[in-house]
Amino acid sequence: MAAGASVRAGVAGVPYGHVVGSEKWRGSRLARGLQGPVRLILEEDLALVDFHLPHGTCILYVSEADVVAGNGFRRRLAQFRSASNLNGIVMVERTTTSDQYFPAMQNFVVLELGMTLLPVANQEEASQLIIQLVHEQSKDRTSNPFLRKQCSQLTHASILRTVQQIPGVGKTKALLLLQRFGSIHQLCNASVQELEQVVGQTVAQQIYAFFTQTN
Repeated sequence: MAAGASVRAGVAGVPYGHVVGSEKWRGSRLARGLQGPVRLILEEDLALVDFHLPHGTCILYVSEADVVAGNGFRRRLAQFRSASNLNGIVMVERTTTSDQYFPAMQNFVVLELGMTLLPVANQEEASQLIIQLVHEQSKDRTSNPFLRKQCSQLTHASILRTVQQIPGVGKTKALLLLQRFGSIHQLCNASVQELEQVVGQTVAQQIYAFFTQTN
């Protein structure tokens, strides 16, 4: 099956309160944590995706071992982004071992791929976040906008930390930038003149240079 088709497998018709997961998760702590609060259905050949949620949301899970091992996970995430327009959420295990690699991964996922990043301590925490997403989706069955709202609530601290990594940007400026531009995507595309209105000329040039070099 082609990568694009595999990415989309199982997405259509995932009922509310259900999660379709890859067979490779059978018996894992993450799968056990999902059973009960939601109905987990395991299927083979979900390819790049670990879990499908209602509303066409996908979870791609990156373990501590994946992060430490190198760039294999980057290829998988890039393939997903190029093969699909689905709502992809990347869950990554942020531990004492993987923490040193986290800033680079955060830049890659959020800034380069434009995907939502949720750091988790372990599979148990990941299962609770997935359950929260599914239950919130079930409360609003009429439209997708909820999803962006919920994800923004879950990832606000993570996105704020990402913006603070830009040279010259502290917490206050990061908050002002996100308030003005609304998302990292819009911030990436902002002109120097637009940035100057929020943070002044010097920092605006630093931000513009940062995104230009990243891209």
